[in-house]
Amino acid sequence: MNVHPSHHGAFEHPLAPWIDAILEREQFAEALRDVALRLVAMHDIAPRIVRYTANLQKWLLTQAILTLHFERKTDPTRSGLTAAKLLDFFVANNVASRNTAVAHLAEMRSYRLLLDAEWAGDKRLRPLIVSETAEDLIRQWFDGHLRSLDRLDKGRRCDLSSAKPSLMHFAHPRATRRLFGEPGWCSPPESVATFVWTESGSNILHDLIARLPKGELAEGQITIGPLRISEITNRYIISKSHAQRVFARARDLGIVGWQRPGNRGDLWVSSALVHDYRRWQAVKFAALEEAFDWAVARTA
Repeated sequence: MNVHPSHHGAFEHPLAPWIDAILEREQFAEALRDVALRLVAMHDIAPRIVRYTANLQKWLLTQAILTLHFERKTDPTRSGLTAAKLLDFFVANNVASRNTAVAHLAEMRSYRLLLDAEWAGDKRLRPLIVSETAEDLIRQWFDGHLRSLDRLDKGRRCDLSSAKPSLMHFAHPRATRRLFGEPGWCSPPESVATFVWTESGSNILHDLIARLPKGELAEGQITIGPLRISEITNRYIISKSHAQRVFARARDLGIVGWQRPGNRGDLWVSSALVHDYRRWQAVKFAALEEAFDWAVARTA
């Protein structure tokens, strides 16, 4: 699925140079493992909440909400968040159908990631507030990625972000609006899409990547050790049938498999899946790096 924000043309430079530079860094594989471990750890601490970014569509929906929230923070002349405004944004930018978006907003309200402001007027125009819990989680996500970027070039992005928290309010919307319009992010290769367009699929894929052996990886099948379907279902709170369908599709593509019949023994993943995952993630890292540099320059 391609997502095209109305002012995508506002980005004057393509991301390709940033993506290529990140992929060429020898440390990228280990930096990516660090991020995968952090994302899985965030899920383990708050599984019911983190599931709102656990597949690509929910990631886009949630990040869109945060984007409009932060843009309001940095520009008070913008109108506040309302359900109607969010639904219009989701549909106009092909993020989701109206019904899917309504259901997502309802779930975020039920877990108090979005709160209703005090309001005496028309309920359809009642402002929404992003909760402190949601802001804390996106801060962890944002700074975690900055730490990994710093690992690539011995930078000081995370220190700068800690010293000046408002940098995230500028950088996050720019990065995510860029990603809404990047086919390399929104339309990942089939190997990646097989996971990330399914419920909790992003978490499952991050989990597999975090288990990769360190060092140079061989071409072909890469053994990551024993892993049972039941471990996946218990950890990510999904049904056994759903997990089996995800792995069956991946097995049919030749990108995962078990060494013994009946999904027993060591699990392996293909080097093609690892390559596709790394390039897909490099798009996100590139958007964040460009946006953070821009935010630092803008707020200097």
